[in-house]
Amino acid sequence: MITKFLIACILLTCLSCKKESQNSDKDLKATKKSQIITQKDIDKFKYLDFSLDGEVSVLIEYWQGYKNLEKIINNVKKGDLSYFKNDAKKNLNTLMIELKEMMPDTIKTPSVLARISVIETNLYKTESLSNLSTTKKEALEITLKELLISFSNLNFQMNKKLEGDFYDIQNPQ
Repeated sequence: MITKFLIACILLTCLSCKKESQNSDKDLKATKKSQIITQKDIDKFKYLDFSLDGEVSVLIEYWQGYKNLEKIINNVKKGDLSYFKNDAKKNLNTLMIELKEMMPDTIKTPSVLARISVIETNLYKTESLSNLSTTKKEALEITLKELLISFSNLNFQMNKKLEGDFYDIQNPQ
C-alpha cells in the first residue's frame, strides 16, 4: 500500500514538472515573438534622418568604421538585428576602435567624437536588450529609435563641421 502511494506521488511530481516545462517553453516562444521588430515598426518612428552631404561622403570614403556602422544602421532600419546576436560584444569593440582611431582628421572634433560616444552607448544598449528574453518590444523599439537618432545626429554634425570649414566662420572681436 505504501509503495503504491509513493509511486503515485512520484508520477504526479513528474507529470506536474513536465507541464511546467511545456508552459515555460510556450512563454519563451511568446516572448520572443513579441520582441520581433519589423521594418514597419521602424518606419513608424518619427525623427529627422540626416544623410551625408556629398563633400562629407568624399571625405570619409576610406573610413571603414563609418561604412560598417552605416551597414548596421541600414539593417536596423529593415528590422534586421542579427548583428547584435552573434559575438556582438567583440564585433562592437572592433567597430568602436575603427570609428575612433581611423576617423579622418578633418572631422575629428569634440562634437563628432561626442556623437560617436552616444552611438557607442546606444549600440551596447541595443545589443544587451536584443539578447534578453525578458525585454519587452516597446523597450527595444525605444532603444532602436535612440540608436537611429544618434546616427542621424552624427551625420548632421559631420555636415555642420564641413559647412563651418567652408564658410570659415569667425567670431567677432
